[in-house]
Amino acid sequence: MYALFEFKGKQYKAEKDALIQVDKIDSEDGTEVSIDSVLLVSDGDNVKVGTPYVNGAKIEAVVENSFRDKKVLVYKYKSKKDYHRLIGHRQEYTNIRIKNIIG
Repeated sequence: MYALFEFKGKQYKAEKDALIQVDKIDSEDGTEVSIDSVLLVSDGDNVKVGTPYVNGAKIEAVVENSFRDKKVLVYKYKSKKDYHRLIGHRQEYTNIRIKNIIG
């Protein structure tokens, strides 16, 4: 059984006991999260597609940990103008573990 869901403007595929990396959630480790914006639920034979969401379907997950990704460097340069600029960015993510898919 799997489901497609939308979380913070991005879409993910969820299966039971899967570990999914999503944008940072301001919750402590071990906190349960319920996601109601389920787009599709499939149990192998039956497929339910929402318009846009499946009624009564939800995903239960647990927050595992939060972390920061590797640094991404952005370099700006304009020729003949003596302009150089280096900017670094580290995106924050949270790992969630899918406990159950109700659909």
